[in-house]
Amino acid sequence: MLDDYAVVVGMGQLGRVFAQAFLAAGTAVIPALRRTPLDALAAAAPEPRLVLVATAEDDLPPALNALPPAWRGRVGLLQNELVPAVWEAAGITDPTVAVVWFEKKPGMEVRVILPSPVWGPAAAWVADALGRIGIPAVVLEDYGRLVYELVLKNVYIWTTNIAGLAVGGTAGELWERHRPLAEAVLGEALAVQEALTGQHFDPARLQEAVVAALAADPAHRLMGRSARARLARALAHARRLGVAVPTLERIAADTASAG
Repeated sequence: MLDDYAVVVGMGQLGRVFAQAFLAAGTAVIPALRRTPLDALAAAAPEPRLVLVATAEDDLPPALNALPPAWRGRVGLLQNELVPAVWEAAGITDPTVAVVWFEKKPGMEVRVILPSPVWGPAAAWVADALGRIGIPAVVLEDYGRLVYELVLKNVYIWTTNIAGLAVGGTAGELWERHRPLAEAVLGEALAVQEALTGQHFDPARLQEAVVAALAADPAHRLMGRSARARLARALAHARRLGVAVPTLERIAADTASAG
């Protein structure tokens, strides 16, 4: 068996980018596809450098629960809308987490928005591997900074996608032409994230960071294909946690009435 290898669970667009990075770093990659028997694979490959779970957000909880015991201390995560409660609910401790600030769509090259923060046991290796294929990454030393970076990315994703359902357009146009709406969505998104993490974040600092991310990719189209699903998840969290989100509720009602 190979001595230096990583497992990538889910070979979608991001999974393929990370697999390419690992290969560029000299590490063999073993793909685990939807029908791959994980227990048998883990028996044959019990000590990977990392088990990167690169599934979509909705598929992450069952994917984590399905991981064989030999792999559960070697987990890597990269999803949007990620907060510690997601991996903690699956009994995963001390994962390696990449807060991805680049895009990869079919038929297109990787588009970097900002350097991607990485935290956890394999953070230095992951950051080095990404750098080998031209994707900048920074290693986080502090867990509190990881939570902040996750919340920042989640608020950015919810703001661009949910506001995009209401007004369409680009990231640059959102702040220039629809700032009151953007600030309202951002504030409610932050309130939900604070409830999900049990932490408070400086709203001015976080808004400034979101605006910087918008400015870094002003041509970015606001409403991604997952926008409606992201709005539904944000609302479900808000209702479960008792967070008032009138702007999100209004956008959901308007979107539903528009078909």
